[in-house]
Amino acid sequence: MISLYIIVPAYNEEENIYGFVESWYPVIEKIGGESKLVVIDDGSKDKTYEVLCALSKDRPYLCPLTKSNSGHGPTLLYGYKYAIENHADYIFQTDSDGQTDGSEFQDFWNMINEYDAIIGNRLNRGDGKLRKYIENMVCFLLKIIFGVSVKDANAPFRLMKTELINKYIDRLPKDFNLPNIMFTTYFVYYNENITFRPITFKARQGGLNSMNIRKIAKIGIKAIGDFRKLKKQMRK
Repeated sequence: MISLYIIVPAYNEEENIYGFVESWYPVIEKIGGESKLVVIDDGSKDKTYEVLCALSKDRPYLCPLTKSNSGHGPTLLYGYKYAIENHADYIFQTDSDGQTDGSEFQDFWNMINEYDAIIGNRLNRGDGKLRKYIENMVCFLLKIIFGVSVKDANAPFRLMKTELINKYIDRLPKDFNLPNIMFTTYFVYYNENITFRPITFKARQGGLNSMNIRKIAKIGIKAIGDFRKLKKQMRK
């Protein structure tokens, strides 16, 4: 039986986490077998992890993990490596803030025999024009630095063969801030068998976004240097 690990970072999502689990648990339950909904508490200061543990008592496919705070990107890498170590066949990644729709997962799952990765394309974004502008700038940088054209580099709605993630994950430092962007870049640069599909992307359903303009600018400046270093490695 095919196993799926849904990897979900969570930071201070006490307000959203119950609704998230209610939306996504039926997805993993339907897949069944050795599949898991892996929600990784990234050192939250609220009761995110406590709520997850309570919810997991009668939900055997829900796997709460917790660790010290390291940020969204490193938490993703932590989750991907966890899925690899536990021999998952497929990895699906989404976020815990309620912006994605679990009902759209099945359309992606129906294409696993056609593609090695199916990545969401947020045509309309409920999180505002600024985030759309930032995404456009990221795609522009990827075109300039790596020579790749992508529809959506960083969408938190992506279904990937674990072996495809494993092929590239060791190229990234464990504290890398933007792993999904680089995985998308690697997939396109090396002509992997992938596709992009439109998804719904809503406004955050509750709580506060931990990102602000200053943090985004800091990550962006560092990303340019990181992208250039990774590009040099790709030439070797």
